[in-house]
Amino acid sequence: MFEAFRSINVPEDKAMRAATALSERDTDVVDIKRDVAVLKWMVGSLYPLIVAILLKLFLH
Repeated sequence: MFEAFRSINVPEDKAMRAATALSERDTDVVDIKRDVAVLKWMVGSLYPLIVAILLKLFLH
């Protein structure tokens, strides 16, 4: 990232700060994606349980 900023003539200190901020943002995005994957799994595992409860409720 740093090299890309430097190639468009961004001052070195600003390029370093921007590259650091973008790398931290990428780490945060990975963490969010991991959390969303867990939430999707949890919701997906609840659907069969809900269907089973509804079937038991209406078929008995």
